[in-house]
Amino acid sequence: MKPVSLLERANALKPDIVALRRAIHAEPELGLECPMTMAKARAALADLPFEWRTGPSTTGAVAILRGERSDGGNRTVLLRGDMDALPMDEKTGLDFASTISGRMHACGHDTHTAMLVGAARLLAERREELAGTVQLMFQPGEEGHHGARFMLDDGLIDPLPGAAFALHIMPNAQFGVLAGRAGALMAAADQFSITVHGRGGHASMPHDCADPVPVAAAIVGALQTMVTRRFDAASAVVVTVTQMRGGTAHNVIPDDAQIAGTIRTLSPEHRAKAHELVEQVAQDTARAHGVEADCEITPGFPVTLCDERAVGLGAKVARGIGGDEGWRDLPAPIMGAEDFSYVLEKAPGAMFFLGVAPQGEDWSQCCAIHSPRMEVDEAALPIGAAMLAGCAVRFLERGFDAAESDS
Repeated sequence: MKPVSLLERANALKPDIVALRRAIHAEPELGLECPMTMAKARAALADLPFEWRTGPSTTGAVAILRGERSDGGNRTVLLRGDMDALPMDEKTGLDFASTISGRMHACGHDTHTAMLVGAARLLAERREELAGTVQLMFQPGEEGHHGARFMLDDGLIDPLPGAAFALHIMPNAQFGVLAGRAGALMAAADQFSITVHGRGGHASMPHDCADPVPVAAAIVGALQTMVTRRFDAASAVVVTVTQMRGGTAHNVIPDDAQIAGTIRTLSPEHRAKAHELVEQVAQDTARAHGVEADCEITPGFPVTLCDERAVGLGAKVARGIGGDEGWRDLPAPIMGAEDFSYVLEKAPGAMFFLGVAPQGEDWSQCCAIHSPRMEVDEAALPIGAAMLAGCAVRFLERGFDAAESDS
């Protein structure tokens, strides 16, 4: 089955895909509990022959589609769409904007779920042609809640697939263009929290105190110097302080001050080294000022590593959909993070980006993900559905050999 045929059918399904996306967008849910979103997805597929698996840790589910062809082996391929939103107010003014205060689908997970449903329908229509099994992973809790890890731990993905694929939209990338790269695609993301323990008192008499606030400020500067002086300039390591807290009044020196932020790295070696150095810098800087500091590091998502064969397969599918202009090799990783990385630790696969900036506009000036004004050109959604389905069809037909031949 040629990918263009999938695209033609996906375009015919566009009204349903768009309607589902808008319904999900209007009722965003957070974290590991996304029952309304899951119910919408299941209702959209209720007429199709899927087996459903659920687990105790999340409201996510895996839909199983078993192909009817007996030849060609018994491969299994996984397609994933995440479902959760972000805790922020929407400012788009769309007719279908969020109806729930403090919640918005600003990372495009509403589109990911809708495209996965579209791909599911495309594949179900071709069930008799599939020589293998498709696992459709509807996953909550991507925004820092480790939803993919929970679903794996719950045994919902059994057996582990021979290949796994996912999409992520980019609202400030060229419309309809799919992109990816082999190796590290996105970074490991860890959190740090540093508490400086001083001795408070009256702000007019700092000499009688041990003021933690300037020490916290010194640690912020020292962390930036650490990155530039302890890591090779060609290494992608990011340490960003995003929070500073301390004090209750303008005339009170507090006992403690806190800073917190994120650590982004692209290798296990740099990840371990960055953890060690953040703690060392915090404690040594504090002692140099006569106080103490505690540092807590919370591990987040691992590096998103894409299999070279899976990326080659995806590039072939993307070019079949959009021609040579429909695919772009990314020159470097993106320092954002993604919990699809947990799946890619267990199975070879890849994540791809899909540009959804409005056609004809300067895409580089469009609002990025996590913006309260982020918008999507919904005409790109059938392309994403066809891409997901196309990757599944190709892998089930020939495994990763599909990346080498159109025949």
